[in-house]
Amino acid sequence: MTTGGTGSTGSWGIGRGRRRRLGRAWGAAAVCAFALAGCSARALADGSGGTGAGTGAGAKPAVTTTVNPTPKPTSTPLKSLKGARVNIADGQTVGVGMPISVTFDHVIPAAERADVERQLKVTADVEGSWSWIKDRNLLDGQRVDFRPRTYWKPGTVVTVRAGAGITRHFTVGRSLVAEVDVRTHSMTVEKAGSTHRVPITAGAPGMDTWNGTMVVSDKATKVFMNSRTVGYGDAYAGYYSYAVHLTSSGTYLHQNPKANTYAGHRNVTHGCIGLATDGTAKSFYDEVIPGDVVTVVGSTDPVAVGNGYGDWNLSWEQWRAGSALS
Repeated sequence: MTTGGTGSTGSWGIGRGRRRRLGRAWGAAAVCAFALAGCSARALADGSGGTGAGTGAGAKPAVTTTVNPTPKPTSTPLKSLKGARVNIADGQTVGVGMPISVTFDHVIPAAERADVERQLKVTADVEGSWSWIKDRNLLDGQRVDFRPRTYWKPGTVVTVRAGAGITRHFTVGRSLVAEVDVRTHSMTVEKAGSTHRVPITAGAPGMDTWNGTMVVSDKATKVFMNSRTVGYGDAYAGYYSYAVHLTSSGTYLHQNPKANTYAGHRNVTHGCIGLATDGTAKSFYDEVIPGDVVTVVGSTDPVAVGNGYGDWNLSWEQWRAGSALS
């Protein structure tokens, strides 16, 4: 239905990591930093990660059954949405948690947001809604996301139209949802019906890993991290391997040698989630695609909705209230 206005199983071992602030480009480079603890990161692109970028925008929601306002007829010509960008590439396969995120190179005034949503069309067998998000790195009014009521169903085929001339087609792949419990120093990974338990090490006290649900935005085989960018002096500066990117503030789930000793026993990182070097980190890295879900429980500060793809931290009612068409 259209809204307008509306693999394989790997082996597992041990692990470790932390959170950060981030200024990064989708392709070859990433600069990651972390609130209270973090890293500066430059990713060595290997073609394995990024959510694709294009141009576009989407509409206010509801497919199947919905309480959202009735969209305008699809025969109504869409307007051009200048300066718009869509986070998903045409033909991409994403995980079940991936929102459709449309960002703009300028602020959309509150009075114009309803009209913008009407230019955003999502065709899929799902109930969903657009919601305006205050992105960590953008001004209010520069980002609007589409999220289903619950995670996408694997195999769902989606078409996005963002104004005139912008169309994206993507497919939802197999489901991978991981839960990191910082109290037990472990991560439970559910993938396509199978479950694996992975020892991890998370943020040390005072440098706690963000609590809540995060969505993988991209990944890189190596990322350069520098503690000076987040006020940690000379604590670390170097490349970390098999880095799965979780927040725009710089939270990664990555390989960390300290996990060889502390994974499963103690939290010692600067906020990231660390995995051991015995093949555990690489195995998880190889399984993950953009859009997969990582939820942290037992920690302290909740991750902000606009810190990466934190969309799932809002209830359905809260999410729909963020639409200008509500």
